[in-house]
Amino acid sequence: MIFKAVRDGRPYPEHGLTLKQWSEIPPRPVRLDQLITTKRELALDKLLAEDSTFYGDLFPHVVQWEGALYLEDGLHRALRAALQQRTSIHARVLQA
Repeated sequence: MIFKAVRDGRPYPEHGLTLKQWSEIPPRPVRLDQLITTKRELALDKLLAEDSTFYGDLFPHVVQWEGALYLEDGLHRALRAALQQRTSIHARVLQA
């Protein structure tokens, strides 16, 4: 199993962070098997694109809520790491 669980949607309230505010959170290592995804589907073209992070943050966005880690943005990066047989990724983690 790659992720702890797969969800369709966020169980936590809207946090309202902008990309600039996310960029102020220092990235830290997170194990893939601790992450719960908030998206059930992935666009294969984004997974395979070499420039998939060109317009976005280099690090995935994770929200820690009620003791669980929810992968809000960066599913394709996390899956790419898993396909490279990595067990963790560096992500920006918001304590909500």
